[in-house]
Amino acid sequence: MAFVTGSNIGSDQEIKGWKFAVTSGLLGWVLDAFDFFVVVFLFDTLAARFHVSKADVVYTLTLTLAMRPVGALFFGALADRFGRKRPLMLCVLYFSLCTVLTGLAPTFWVFVLFRALYGIGMGGYWGVGASYAMESLPRRFRGVLSGMIQAGYPMGYLLASVAMQTIAPALGWRSVFFVGAPVALLIVALTLFAPESEAWKQHRPASMKHIFTSMLHHKAMFFYLLVMMSVLLCLSHGTQDLYPDFLKSVPGIAEKTVLGMKSLYGLPIVYNIGAIIGALFFGHLSQGMGRRKAIMLALVVSLLSIPAWAFGTSLGVLVIGSFTMQAGVQGAFGVIPAHLTELSPDAVRSLFPGVVYQLGVLLAAPATAVEFMLRDHYGYPWALTIFGGGVTVLMIVIFWFGPEAHNRSFLRETETKPASVLAE
Repeated sequence: MAFVTGSNIGSDQEIKGWKFAVTSGLLGWVLDAFDFFVVVFLFDTLAARFHVSKADVVYTLTLTLAMRPVGALFFGALADRFGRKRPLMLCVLYFSLCTVLTGLAPTFWVFVLFRALYGIGMGGYWGVGASYAMESLPRRFRGVLSGMIQAGYPMGYLLASVAMQTIAPALGWRSVFFVGAPVALLIVALTLFAPESEAWKQHRPASMKHIFTSMLHHKAMFFYLLVMMSVLLCLSHGTQDLYPDFLKSVPGIAEKTVLGMKSLYGLPIVYNIGAIIGALFFGHLSQGMGRRKAIMLALVVSLLSIPAWAFGTSLGVLVIGSFTMQAGVQGAFGVIPAHLTELSPDAVRSLFPGVVYQLGVLLAAPATAVEFMLRDHYGYPWALTIFGGGVTVLMIVIFWFGPEAHNRSFLRETETKPASVLAE
């Protein structure tokens, strides 16, 4: 499959004030992840406070994730029609308000309502923030910024963990739902100083009808990217969600310490650091070697880490295996913001990647249940290996035959350039 464009890939125009746009996009995704993951650390607390089962609280995560495609559709369409800045500010204020109201919820059903409403904002931010940042910065930084955007997700997870060990004991569990509000105001301030996207100005669709017509016109690319994201998200969930539970099953590991903490808490911090490093490294690498090659290289790293990651019996081997696994998995993800925005049509560069990403989240939701079923039949090590290894190989095949628009310009060139094939 090839992606053909008439853009000159050599020019690099610097837009005044682009650093404000990029910083707001990055901070927003970190804040979004932080507001999501604080609930993960509060399952038992919330169940006791609202007199419900732990399973009921866990279900709210599923509800939040299920609402993400709605947000991607709504805020993405607004950003493609009315510009990146105002929808981005609206989205961050919206999901931050929902988070604050979550912390004030008097009953469990009010809590459920605001977590569902928060999911709309969470789903809306990625597409708008990624397109705004990618369109604003010089192309020579596109790869490393792609990694920084995706690294914001594990960074939000880490900050949520830190907040639970520092802020919550001092100010109470509700406080973690309030601490992000000042950051939301900072993001709004940065966006006010940032310029509107020049690429959006050039390709602005004439109406909402034009936006959805453009989506239908590029349906083949949409479905390819949806399959790609669904499988990649299966890999992400399949290597993360059950891993803490797997660690509990390894004899003698729970009693050991990592970074001065019990290993069951320290190991996730270690492999989230690996995730951040991998996203930055492979995102930067993709700027020179291309998006698909960088992603496939990251996936090979994941494959090679499986023996230590799934069959390790000592703490040292598990540290190396889990660190390397997440460096590879999130390294592949670190290229995705650039890859998706480059493959998206000009008129729907917020809506298109946002909906693809968030629908992929929804379609990948059963991954953990499938892997857990494999565990019942084959035990944890082989379940992790079969699922993680199989999905990784499938991802390599998908990217091997997939399209690429490496480093394409989002702006119309002043001179007419011949069309070129950017991937074969």
